[in-house]
Amino acid sequence: MKTEQGTPATIEEYIAGFAPEVQVVLEKVRGAIKAAAPGAIETISYRIPTFKLNGNLVHFAAFKNHIGFYPTASGIAKFKKELGGYESAKGSVQFPIGKPVPFDLIGKIVKFRVKENLELARAKARKS
Repeated sequence: MKTEQGTPATIEEYIAGFAPEVQVVLEKVRGAIKAAAPGAIETISYRIPTFKLNGNLVHFAAFKNHIGFYPTASGIAKFKKELGGYESAKGSVQFPIGKPVPFDLIGKIVKFRVKENLELARAKARKS
């Protein structure tokens, strides 16, 4: 994304700021997330595409050499074995540009996060 553009207003605007070949990958990441979390709301948060469902669900972003995927620390921990071939940190994973992105795995992680957020919301409701 071009830094002089400022914060994009929509995910479409965010994706449009990249080269066509990166746009294709970003749209597929977005599609995998939408398919796994059809009730989630799309927004921009922290200047990157974000999906919310009872709070933050996942974020994604493009960088010079990778696509960042941010499913929180629990999403990374739960799928640590499957994510073993990728650079990762406590709440993020990097998928190198130019290499296959594991869209099925992204979907699994998002489904896990949906379940997690719904369980947290039910637990909060019981306490109220």
